[in-house]
Amino acid sequence: VLDNTQTSMGARLLRKWIEQPLTNIIKINERLDCVEELLNNYFLREELKSLFKDIYDIERLTGKLVCGSVNARDLLAIKNTIGCFPAIKKCLSKFSSKLFLRLKDQLDTMDDLFDLLEKSINLDPPLSVRETGIIRDGYNPEIDKLRKATKEGKNWLAKLEKREREATGIKSLKVGYNKVFGYYIEVTKSNLSLVPEGYIRKQTLVGGERYITEELKNYESMILNAEQRLQELEYDTFCIIREELAGHAHRLKQSAYSIAALDSLLSFAETSYKYGYTKPEISLGDELFIKDGRHPVVERSQKDEVFIPNDTNINCTNSMISIITGPNMAGKSTYMRQVALITIMAQIGCFVPAKKARIGLVDRVFTRIGASDDLSAGKSTFMVVMTEVAYILKNATNRSLLILDEVGRGTSTYDGLSIAWAVIEYIHKNIAARTLFATHYHELTCLDNMEGVKNYQVSVKERGEEIVFLRKIIPGETDKSYGIQVARLAGLPNSVISRAKNLLKDLEEKYSTYKQQAAAAMDSIESSNNSDEQISLDELNEKEAIRKLKSIDPNTVTPLEALNLLFSLKQKLG
Repeated sequence: VLDNTQTSMGARLLRKWIEQPLTNIIKINERLDCVEELLNNYFLREELKSLFKDIYDIERLTGKLVCGSVNARDLLAIKNTIGCFPAIKKCLSKFSSKLFLRLKDQLDTMDDLFDLLEKSINLDPPLSVRETGIIRDGYNPEIDKLRKATKEGKNWLAKLEKREREATGIKSLKVGYNKVFGYYIEVTKSNLSLVPEGYIRKQTLVGGERYITEELKNYESMILNAEQRLQELEYDTFCIIREELAGHAHRLKQSAYSIAALDSLLSFAETSYKYGYTKPEISLGDELFIKDGRHPVVERSQKDEVFIPNDTNINCTNSMISIITGPNMAGKSTYMRQVALITIMAQIGCFVPAKKARIGLVDRVFTRIGASDDLSAGKSTFMVVMTEVAYILKNATNRSLLILDEVGRGTSTYDGLSIAWAVIEYIHKNIAARTLFATHYHELTCLDNMEGVKNYQVSVKERGEEIVFLRKIIPGETDKSYGIQVARLAGLPNSVISRAKNLLKDLEEKYSTYKQQAAAAMDSIESSNNSDEQISLDELNEKEAIRKLKSIDPNTVTPLEALNLLFSLKQKLG
């Protein structure tokens, strides 16, 4: 989506910018100002795009130059690229942004190198540096002299062939050359009777004989020596030119970066113009406000339906953690990813897919999305998830953005719920980072009693037994996952769907009091959670309660029994 670069150098730098977003607000705004100026100057954009079409990858060519592996055509590519620099520099002088002015100053037109290559390298050089024809006429007098001698020698051979045909009457006579015998005169067997006495036989063939003459032998020595000397001199001259250019590699690299940076900024402007992106406001605060944000990739790939934009408003105080619930396929992961992508796009200096955006600087974006195992390392899916969460909790700061999707899945329901609950508590208490937390554990919605924790849901419209995903994130919570409806959409057999509905009904009736019990138990945990321990036995003064706790075998008690026990202890202890 973002890569509309015209050069290979620009594409590589753009990728680097995406992988390494800026955290310096001044540098970010400088890039944004450049993109805005390009966006408002259509004709200058088009002029730069046309100039970039003639730009070769001088970044890679400079590397080859330093290593001594360039050929004459590479030098010609460097010359043609340098030839575009004056026009590009003239374009840059029409802009007023600080970054553009710096890039203009860094762009060295290298007139001296252009003149050197213009005078020395042929416009159509051979591919191999060991062949002749690399050096241009007029650059080296010795090369010109040898080239003339070689050319005249070949003309003499052509005249010799014509002359001997007329003198002998052998119309099929020809003058040839091979590396073993050198130059020779070849006569077919049917014409051997016409061969003059001055011919010296050199080689017998199946269909004829090959001869030489004293005159041919003398010219052969002159021609071959001239060709060999010409080849050596051209190669030596080429190496001198190559070394001269290599001494200016730092100038080439600096100009290559200026071109790559300009190309990347031009790509941002093209993308923003094409898809209707807007300039974000970057601040040093902790607010992350997005109005009608869109996923830059998903909205481009959706052809059959309109992408539904969503708002985001989180900070590190009264709206720190957003707990998002909703059915599978409703768009929770897409929404969280788009928030992360918009943040990254803003901090690389690109406009963003939203009507309005205010981005408080983020030092890092941590994500825990998707599910995969690591068989080579012997890690299950759940272990991989826990490893990623552990890394996030250890390294995140209050300036980070955390994207957590279904933490706790892959193990038993109560284990997963407990881990997800504890992770949210830890982030709230120890990190205080802006967090989007998607989950199917609807019990976590009761955490909205903590300051800064808010519930959101993905709106869904029910039509009998079917559901329609509205893709809109709205305040509130949902107590349904619509798993069976999603399974129906996936094409599961009707018998499986029907059986699942019956089982769900039985389970809901059997555990109808679960939520009240779980909430009461969690309230008990909250009231006693003044330290890192979940429950302090010192606070339980009743001997009966202590005795009862000690009599329990944690290896045999079920999760539901444990919650019921906590509820009863809470009632006894007031």
